[in-house]
Amino acid sequence: MALGFDATLVAALGFSTFIGGMIYLKVPGMLTKALDDQSAKISKELEEAKRLRQEAEALWASYQAQHAKAVEDAAAIIAKAEEDAVRVKAEAEAQLERSIATRSKQAEERIRRAEEAAISEVRAAASNAAMSVAERVLVASVKGKAGEKLVANGIAALESKFG
Repeated sequence: MALGFDATLVAALGFSTFIGGMIYLKVPGMLTKALDDQSAKISKELEEAKRLRQEAEALWASYQAQHAKAVEDAAAIIAKAEEDAVRVKAEAEAQLERSIATRSKQAEERIRRAEEAAISEVRAAASNAAMSVAERVLVASVKGKAGEKLVANGIAALESKFG
C-alpha cells in the first residue's frame, strides 16, 4: 500500500482540517463571545427581574399600609359618626323637652287668660243683671223726677264700680 488512504485516515484528515479551519477562523472565540453575550443578557434580565420584583414588593407593602390606614380611618369615621349620632340624639331629646315645656307653658297661659276672660264676662253679666234689677226695683218703688234722678245716680255708681 503505497500511500494507503483508507477511510479512517481521510476522515481523520478531514476532521483535523475542519478543526484547524475553525480555529483559524476563530470560531471558538466567536462561540465563547456569543455565549458570554448571551450570559450577560440573561444576567441583565435577571437583574431587571430582581429590581422589578423588589419594586413590586415595595409597592405591595405600600398598598398594604394604605389599606391598613384606610381601615383604621374608616373605623375612626364610624366611631365619630356613632358619637355624633348619640350627641345629636341627646340634643334632639333636649330640644323636644324644651319645646314641650314651652308649649305646655303657652297652653297654661292660654287657659289662664281664658279663665280670666270668662271670669270677667261672668262679672260683667252679673253687673249688668244687678243694674237691670236695681233699675227695675228703683223705678217701681220711686216715681217721678226724684225717682228718675236716684235711678240715674245709682246706675252711674254701679257702672263706675263694675265698669
